[in-house]
Amino acid sequence: MLVSLKGDRAFQRLRKGKPGRSRLVNVRWLPLRAAKHVQVGLVVSKKVGKAVVRNKVRRRLREILRRMHLPPCELVVVAQPDAAGAEYAELWKDLSYALMKSGLIQ
Repeated sequence: MLVSLKGDRAFQRLRKGKPGRSRLVNVRWLPLRAAKHVQVGLVVSKKVGKAVVRNKVRRRLREILRRMHLPPCELVVVAQPDAAGAEYAELWKDLSYALMKSGLIQ
């Protein structure tokens, strides 16, 4: 189950998280001990595109994360400008690669 990451303090705490990077996304995560869900913060800046494009990228990333069945953690995903033109499968592959590099998934 995905839960939204809220508040500036949570995002600041994740700056110290374990990083992973790919062409389309950057990720940072910290483990959660007591919770049974994944807290996710999605960052899609205006550099990615106009509102319609940003929302499309955000919806795709949220759905990919929902289908991945990640272990309990706090996670921030930052979309890069190239994510605007990426297909769903390409985003999935790139996000998986970034999460693998960060050590969250095998």
